[in-house]
Amino acid sequence: MAEPEMRVLDRGVVERCVAAFDPLDVVESALRSHAAGSAVLPAEAYLEWSNHAGAHCRSVAMPGGVPGRDGLVYGVKIINAAVSNPSAGMERAGGVTMLFDPGTARPYLMADAGYLSALRTAAYTLLSVRHLGPQARESISLIGCGALAREHLRLFARYDPSITVAYIYDLDPSRIRGLADWAALNTPGITIVSCHSAAEAVAASAVVITLTTSRKPYIERDWLRPGCFVGHVSLDDLTENVFLEAEAVFVDDATLVRDNPRRILGRLMAEDKIRAAAGTLGEVLVGTRQAIRPHNGVVISNPFGMSILDIALLEQVARTAEETRLGSLLRVFGLCEDRWQPTNAGFSHCPT
Repeated sequence: MAEPEMRVLDRGVVERCVAAFDPLDVVESALRSHAAGSAVLPAEAYLEWSNHAGAHCRSVAMPGGVPGRDGLVYGVKIINAAVSNPSAGMERAGGVTMLFDPGTARPYLMADAGYLSALRTAAYTLLSVRHLGPQARESISLIGCGALAREHLRLFARYDPSITVAYIYDLDPSRIRGLADWAALNTPGITIVSCHSAAEAVAASAVVITLTTSRKPYIERDWLRPGCFVGHVSLDDLTENVFLEAEAVFVDDATLVRDNPRRILGRLMAEDKIRAAAGTLGEVLVGTRQAIRPHNGVVISNPFGMSILDIALLEQVARTAEETRLGSLLRVFGLCEDRWQPTNAGFSHCPT
């Protein structure tokens, strides 16, 4: 049997393919599969270090399997990040997602992970707001003005026309201006209001979404208005009391969150301190857990980030790419006969 070729998709191709389907439907289907126990979600591998500038860097390998059109779809997402990247003009996170042939186990497709990662994160937030947020909503507050903020604005503009105002804040004023300028061209139906502090942005809306790299909690309970929904996408923006006093806390996978001591919610769950009604968004979608919307307090959605959402999205991208013959085909596994033949310059290479 000849070694298979791998299809490689850059970000532009991935974006073209995503336009051919509804990403919220794909993410919701994967969440339902997970809640029904038909997905495979192993533990992630995590590596961290500091770069030459002393900035925190990490690499996360996230394997998984999710039901697809022809059976289980297997793959892995490798997503790396350095907090110093934005100051160098780069997105904080980037990497690749691969799909595996279920028969040979060979990777048959590799694609840019950064865009799909932002897309699945924003889609999860939209579904959380749809099922757990206040039913009457007109605005959102975004804390953090990077790539995730852009994708959240894009999806809110597409799927939630009730949102007409977005309050935004970032520690870097240039990123606030950059997001406002981008939104004026890409989400003209949403008015952008720039805030002078995180507290101002948080208090402005009943839907607050944190999209930062903060490892130090700073949002206090009295910052949040009664009847508030918080999409706690990033690591540690909420102080402990916000979790402890919440009306309800929903996650994507309780085991993943509980087993991660790097996150404040993981520590609180491991210590059995969360007393609010808790469950997963998937359980709400399949009807085994009652949805709780904010009343006089706060409802929190705190996803860990599941590989199966990326893998489900990439399967749809792969089908579109194959049907439309997009991407590059590479033969990366086979060895040619003279591969290891010594020459005066070392070893010869396969002919091209």
